[in-house]
Amino acid sequence: MGKITALLLLFISVQIFGQVLPKDTIRVENYPTDSVSATTPKSEVEVYADIQQSNSTPVAVRYNPTKAGLYSAVLPGLGQYYNRKYWKIPIVWGGIGTGIGITLWNQKQYNRYRDAFIAELNGQSHEFSDIPGITAEALGRTQDRAKRQRDYAIAVTGLVYLLNIVDAVVDAHLYEGRKDPDLALKPTVIYDEFARQNSKAGLSLSYNF
Repeated sequence: MGKITALLLLFISVQIFGQVLPKDTIRVENYPTDSVSATTPKSEVEVYADIQQSNSTPVAVRYNPTKAGLYSAVLPGLGQYYNRKYWKIPIVWGGIGTGIGITLWNQKQYNRYRDAFIAELNGQSHEFSDIPGITAEALGRTQDRAKRQRDYAIAVTGLVYLLNIVDAVVDAHLYEGRKDPDLALKPTVIYDEFARQNSKAGLSLSYNF
């Protein structure tokens, strides 16, 4: 009986020491060493093509002068937007808007003095009747001056409109790549030593032959 108990205890102890705990093991993963890479290397022709493309001269950006002119004719400033000269759009709009405003104001003044002039000739009262020294001759000269200023404003507005079209066409025709333009119109500071203010805002026009 004692021998059987001793053999049983020996067998149990062997089983206990023969077990391997998970924390004491060193797991070695068997990864395949002959795996094929998913990335296919480029051929010599493809590598040469990439080098040629990276060393090639960039294509200059070109603009259609006809489109630029038509855009500016339909809507002033739209040709400058097409040519990517965004800073010129406020100048175009400001010039044309100012001309239209002056034209409408002078037209209103002309109508006022014209109505007063006609009323003065007919012996009727008008809005200037209470002012001493107002005569038909004075009203006639004033209405003529308002009409003349209105006509000047219309002419200047039309000139700005035409310059807007010409500028868009010239930009689209001469500019290539926007890096070295042949014709450039840029805002600049003008220095005048004889004026009260030495520096004034202006525009510089440069042309490269």
